[in-house]
Amino acid sequence: MNKVIPVTASGNAFDIHRDLTISTRAQKPGPPERCDGMSVGILTMEHDAPHAGEVHPDGDELLYVISGKLRVNCDSLPNQPLELNPGMVCIIKKGEWHKVDVLEKTQLLHITPGPNGDHRPL
Repeated sequence: MNKVIPVTASGNAFDIHRDLTISTRAQKPGPPERCDGMSVGILTMEHDAPHAGEVHPDGDELLYVISGKLRVNCDSLPNQPLELNPGMVCIIKKGEWHKVDVLEKTQLLHITPGPNGDHRPL
């Protein structure tokens, strides 16, 4: 078995399981898939998130903007959206309902906890 596995980041998500093994899977449109651990994705966003908000009850989510610009709206501070530019990071605490809006085409790295979570349909 290979000890080093090359993977294309574009179009794939990475699941870090509770036993700290990592597997890959193709990213699909729609609400994010959950794993029992942490899902990591590097994606290009040209449109708002494919839902009207989401929540992660198992842990905190990390968003890092590589390029572009996003707005993060949280239920606990509905009148204080956070704009993220290249190089900026935000941590969304577990249990916080939030929605990500694309202000300009964005390349984003996310680390999302699972396996539980919910989203509000559009």
